[in-house]
Parts: sequence; C-alpha cells; structure tokens
Amino acid sequence: MNEKIKMLQLPPYDHEPKPYVGPSAEEVGQLRRRYLSPALLTYYQNPLMIVEGSMQYLYDETGRRFLDGFGGIVTISVGHCHPTVMDQAKAQLETLQHTTTIYYHPVIAQYAEMLAAKMPGELSVVYFVNSGSEANDLAMQMARLYTGNYDVIALRNGYHGGSPAAMGLTAHSTWKYNYAHSFGVHHALAPDPYRGPWGDNDPAAGEKYAADIQNLIQHATSGRVAGFFAESIQGVGGTVVYPEGYLKPAFDRVREAGGVCISDEVQTGFGRTGDNFWGFENQGVIPDIVTMAKGIGNGAPLAAVVTTPEIAKPLAERIHFNTFGGNPVSCAIGKAVLEVMEKENTQQNCLIMGERLLGGFRDLLEKYDIIGHVRGMGLMTGIELVKDRATKEPATAECARVWERARELGLLIGKGGFYGNVLRIKPPMCITSADVDYMIQVLDIAFSEL
Repeated sequence: MNEKIKMLQLPPYDHEPKPYVGPSAEEVGQLRRRYLSPALLTYYQNPLMIVEGSMQYLYDETGRRFLDGFGGIVTISVGHCHPTVMDQAKAQLETLQHTTTIYYHPVIAQYAEMLAAKMPGELSVVYFVNSGSEANDLAMQMARLYTGNYDVIALRNGYHGGSPAAMGLTAHSTWKYNYAHSFGVHHALAPDPYRGPWGDNDPAAGEKYAADIQNLIQHATSGRVAGFFAESIQGVGGTVVYPEGYLKPAFDRVREAGGVCISDEVQTGFGRTGDNFWGFENQGVIPDIVTMAKGIGNGAPLAAVVTTPEIAKPLAERIHFNTFGGNPVSCAIGKAVLEVMEKENTQQNCLIMGERLLGGFRDLLEKYDIIGHVRGMGLMTGIELVKDRATKEPATAECARVWERARELGLLIGKGGFYGNVLRIKPPMCITSADVDYMIQVLDIAFSEL
C-alpha cells in the first residue's frame, strides 16, 4: 500500500497559486471563535483553510492543491473562478453593482428569458432570490396562495433548507431546532430503495411509495393540500435515488387533492445528473413549480423559483419585493454560467464522467465489504458504508475515517445521510477522466486502511 501512496499524484494542472500573505489558519480560527456564530459547521478534525480556487481544484494557504470532490457543497458547477464567468462578473461590477427590480435593467430580463428557455411545459415565469432556502419558502407561499389550501407534503429524509419555513419542510432532526415550526407540513415515507421497505428489485416500488402519499392525504389532512415538495434526488439525505416510476403517481395523487408539485432542483439541476438538464426529467414528469440554487450561480448568491403564469398570478395581489433578488451582478454571473454550460457541454461531461465514477465505485463495492451501496446519476453520487451488509448497520465512524483520509491524500469530499455514513461525491462539472481515476485511487487507499 505504501507503493500506491507513493505513486498517487494529482493530475497535472497549469496554475500557479498566488503567494498567500494573510493571517495564518490558527489566527483565522481564533477570529472565527471570537466573532462568528458557534453554530458554524467546520469540516475535519484539523480545519482546512482554503484561499484560492481554479476550476476543479482548491488551494490552502501553503499552496497545496486539492481536488474538490464536493463542489463547495454541490455549488460549483462550471468550475472555481471560471475565466468566462469572472470576466462577465467584473464587467458588470464595474458598470453597475446594484439596482433593484423597481427599475428596468437588461441583464435580469435577458437572463430570465434564457432560464425559461431551459424549462419544459408552461414553466416560464421566473422570480429571483438569493438562496435555496429562500426559494423553497417562496414556492411554499406560492402553492398556498394559488390553491387556497394550507397543508403541504414533503418527504422524510429530505432537506429543503434551514430558514424557519424551509426547516419545516426538512425532515432530519439534526437540522431542526426545538421550537414551533412545521405548521401544516406532513412528511411521507422516504422512497429509499436501499433502506426502505421496497427496493429496486420490486418493479412496483414506485407505486407503493406513492401510495403512502395518498394515505397521508387521507389521514393527516383535510383531503385537500397546497403542494408536494421533493428533491429529484435527496442530497443531504445521502444521495437517495428514487425507484423508477415514483414521481408520476406521487404527482397524480397530489394534484387530485388540489395541490401543486414542487421540484427542488437546488442540487440536481443544470445537467448534473447527466441524462437530463433537470433532475425531475429523469422520472418523466413536469412539476408546477421548480426551485433552484447552488449551481445556478457557480458560487454567487443566486437562486430562483420558476413556475407557470397562472400560479404566479396570486403573488401580484400584494406587494412582494426582494431587495437583492435579481441583482445585476448575480444575474450576469448566472447568464455567464448558462452560456458556459452550453459552450462547454458540461451536461455531457457529467454523463460521461459520472459513468466512469460510478463504475469505479462498483469496483470498490466488490472489493470492500464495508461498502453497502453505491448510487447516483451523473456527478451526483454517493457511497453508503455499513458494518454489515445484511443488517445495514451504519458505519458512521468508518465513514468519517475514510473522509478524513481522503483529505490527507488530497481529495475533498462530503458526507451525509441521517447517520453520517454516506460519502457524498459531487464534484464540479468540469472534472476530467484523470480526476475521476485519482478519486478512485484515493478511496481505494482510504478503504484499504480501515
């Protein structure tokens, strides 16, 4: 194994990081502990300080390069500091930094047109906000205003944000504070083929999970609902891919009860799943409202809600305003991101690199019994670790050790799932085959050392 470590090298990359002249990591840590919220989450036992990024790579204060296998929590889509995106951001920043939607500005209108062109069906009205939590808050408000109903259904194991309203949609106790929230929100059974009662070997699994939504409507609501929220693939919950044919009957049951269907594309949108531009398209459905964030701005504070003209109408009955939603710099960045995606065909790269990555994961599955399940689509992937494949007891501590070891070897990845036993690997969409091979080599070493 020492020979494998000696041979391990990051793929060659032509970028020289700038000399770092700021405070040390220890000094930054002291400042954080003194002046920032104690609620801030820090990765790794020895926190990592990142000071520079270039495409799929990150650099610490010493100039060491890391492969970003988590994309800034599934946020970096076309690459850190992509030159085209940076050029357009600088040009807009030097021309007009801020105005609001009370004035006309060309970039927000042009960008909305580009984004609407990517949507199927009647999804053509765009409302810009600043984060995924905010987008889901607004989508819930839209659903209640349009339908006149109040109850909302979401999925267990789902994550839709941490704001007071979005926290109600989220279904992880680890993300929910102990105060009054979740009014009118009900959580259906998570359609998890690995841990749920019906797996991929059951051709009727999708219908069976969808039937739980019908049961919930009948027994936990008035029989009329405002809407149904679902990530296209559960992200924070551990990259849970639903059984084929789940969303269509789920949508049908919600619409029969007067509700609208909301797809949370915060992590799965913009081609990340490979076969389709939007995650919901993998299930052959068209939602009534779509929320998006993260990859939409490649790291800029940008998010959006897209819906139909009919559903958008009730919001105009009162004054609804967002000071920073549609900021010209953010919209210029979003427009540049879409242009880069089309020019560089990032969706196709997600498909090809995702197949290579999942193939490598399957090889590791055959090699190491601690791996219980590998799953994902495109560059939205996960590896679930278990102490026993029969009992599926979560291997939480072992997952943390692999995660820490990967960092030591130069690969940054995430971890999640309710038990913290799933490695979340969702890199920037610009990775290469050499990067994928490096990821597999690192994980092979890390698993072998358990």
